[in-house]
Amino acid sequence: MTDTPAADANSSANGAANGNGGEGQAMPPQIRILGQYIKDLSFENPNAPGGFTNQAPQINVSVDVRVPGNQDNDYEIELRLTADAKVEDKQVFLVELVYGAVFRLENIPAQGLQPVLLIECPRIIFPFARRIIADMTRDGGFPPLMIDPIDFAALYRQRLDQQQAAQQGDAPAGDA
Repeated sequence: MTDTPAADANSSANGAANGNGGEGQAMPPQIRILGQYIKDLSFENPNAPGGFTNQAPQINVSVDVRVPGNQDNDYEIELRLTADAKVEDKQVFLVELVYGAVFRLENIPAQGLQPVLLIECPRIIFPFARRIIADMTRDGGFPPLMIDPIDFAALYRQRLDQQQAAQQGDAPAGDA
């Protein structure tokens, strides 16, 4: 049949385009999730049932991303979310979540590794952590807390600025 050679040509062309064929072609960067899990979860409703009021609480949400360790190309990411709700300085609820995931990162250039770990990886797992917070507050007797999307790139830039400011503060005075 005459279609076979054309199919073979397409297969080898696709293989070369995907980096599977041809020498000297760089493999594309890959981010794979090996597993994700709740590492720590706490919900406090200290004034129940007195905490259930018609008054809307003031809710403060804090976010932190940590990379506690790695092994070869496998990196653990911890997304730490805390939601603290108060009405007139009285605690309504407190939710603390450490949501973890293990990512396998391959073919990531060294200069791009930190942004991938602190921006892309948390961006990927955030919807899962957000759902846990919403379910936890709902199960605690409150409306589900739907945390707004988080700009992990802005958090990363803020972290870099803080590190640069700390390094400049550590520099000896009078080195002009």
